[in-house]
Amino acid sequence: MDPHLLIAIVLSALIGVSLGLLGGGGSILAVPLLVYVAQIDVRTAIGMSLAVVGATSLGGAVVHARRGRVRLRAALLFGGAGMVGAPLGAQVTHLVPPRALLVLFAALMIVVGALMLRVRRPPSDSAAPRPRRLRVLGAGLGVGLLTGFLGVGGGFLIVPALTMFAGLPIRSAIGTSLLVITLNAAAGLVGHLRHGSLPLDLTLAFSVASVVGVVLGVRLSAGRAPVQLRRVFAVFVILIGLALLAGNARPA
Repeated sequence: MDPHLLIAIVLSALIGVSLGLLGGGGSILAVPLLVYVAQIDVRTAIGMSLAVVGATSLGGAVVHARRGRVRLRAALLFGGAGMVGAPLGAQVTHLVPPRALLVLFAALMIVVGALMLRVRRPPSDSAAPRPRRLRVLGAGLGVGLLTGFLGVGGGFLIVPALTMFAGLPIRSAIGTSLLVITLNAAAGLVGHLRHGSLPLDLTLAFSVASVVGVVLGVRLSAGRAPVQLRRVFAVFVILIGLALLAGNARPA
């Protein structure tokens, strides 16, 4: 096997670990990993990212559900709206030049990292706000569009949205977000497959490694402080985003 692919498969397990620990964030590393380490075309990488992130999130959601951390009603409400937006976002991907996609992705990473740093401690069960259905639907639609367009799961937005608008405590929001990501990724993948197929062997290899990582991440999440973990991860995401922006924003 090509050494680049082997390294990329190993690193994809870390994406799963992040999803298991934080309920999101790790998927934003999938596209840069596939493009720069596995050396895959950016549009194909976005489609593969949706498949890998969707399979990984499903595995994590199952583990969280067994521990009573998935709220099905909130997931279907948020994810249903996202499934409307994801195929639309996927169609836009193929209208944008590859280099422009990478610049947009780099900018997104920087914004995501900043948002993750600014997220305040989520409410406890006793302090959870009253559910706001319209805001949940609006946030779900926006995250779905983003998922389909750039191949990210959107957990960095879903987790705080579920705590603020659906009134979920942080542990339940993390588990529920993984089911939402699964639904969004599946819808976005359908949209991308209309423009061509994906390399099934590579997609399967990345997915298996990432699913192993998410199971490990869920187990590691017990007794950890998600807010502190998010801050460390946010700095990492910002640094990668800056590197991508520097490498792709220069004139050709």
